Amino acid sequence: MKAVCIDQGGGVEMLRTTDMPDPVLTRGDQVLVTLKSAGINPIDTKIRSAPERFPVSLPAILGCDGAGVVTAVGDAVTAFAPGDEVYFSQPGFIDRQGTYAEQVVVDSPLLAHKPAHLSFAEAAAAPLVLITAWEALHDRARIQPGQRVLIHAGAGGVGHVAIQLARQAGASVATTVSNDEKADFVKRLGADCAINYRHEDVPAAVMAWTDQEGVDIAFDTVGDSVLDSCFACVKPYGDVVTILQPGADTHWQEARLRNLRFSMELMLSPVMLGLESAKRHQGEILRRCAGLFEQQLLRVAVAAQFPLDQAAAAQACLEQQHPMGKLVLTIE
Repeated sequence: MKAVCIDQGGGVEMLRTTDMPDPVLTRGDQVLVTLKSAGINPIDTKIRSAPERFPVSLPAILGCDGAGVVTAVGDAVTAFAPGDEVYFSQPGFIDRQGTYAEQVVVDSPLLAHKPAHLSFAEAAAAPLVLITAWEALHDRARIQPGQRVLIHAGAGGVGHVAIQLARQAGASVATTVSNDEKADFVKRLGADCAINYRHEDVPAAVMAWTDQEGVDIAFDTVGDSVLDSCFACVKPYGDVVTILQPGADTHWQEARLRNLRFSMELMLSPVMLGLESAKRHQGEILRRCAGLFEQQLLRVAVAAQFPLDQAAAAQACLEQQHPMGKLVLTIE
């Protein structure tokens, strides 16, 4: 099969398209998927840059998100059959491969049937960001109707679906953006307040929006100084969730003073730690989101599509242009 892999860490020039052995089922709970599209995520660029930080074997096929058609199933699989259209997120960690390829073997608990009205490109763009946003808002922050939520980088991959999931949960949403185009984009998704962080003081704007009370939940998708600013935006006894590793210089004093509940979100944990119940939970998140897609209560924005052999250009676009929504690879 054709695949895009790396032999060592570095820039986008490390990505090469090559022929690799076709994957085969080795366990009864696995499913073989012929891929039609693969999502591009920031974690892909981090693995490419420093593979030694992750449980990957070189040469490593990158990619976590995929959508395609089931080709074969293990003898313990009952929920899927050859010909089914599916979508999923599975990092190429430990004994697995990534999704920048024509075929991939997937742990069946991570799979869900593709929403019928989504294209394969849209479906491949969705899983990692959906799971991340769902786990952050529902599982970590325990979002409730009537709450007010701050979502950083609302036009990004995670941010743009987090806005929609928060609105579906009955919350009001403020989000940060870098320009007027992105402000219009997030408002169309349901954001009540768009804060241009290049020109506005974010904590001051959040306090003005909440009548000086602060939000119930702040969701950090950026890290560093943005995480610090979250603490000043959240009301006492509220929640802060981050998808980044807090730096050694993080200022925790405000969080301590306000008695904030702090959580980390890493949707890669179920595969990295072999957590079977957590894998089933992620598959269930995708099934629930499929229902929202079918009711047209949720959408994923695909900013651009690239052929598989242009994975380097796709990653360069992600790193340099920070597009609205998601980038995907199309696989013929």
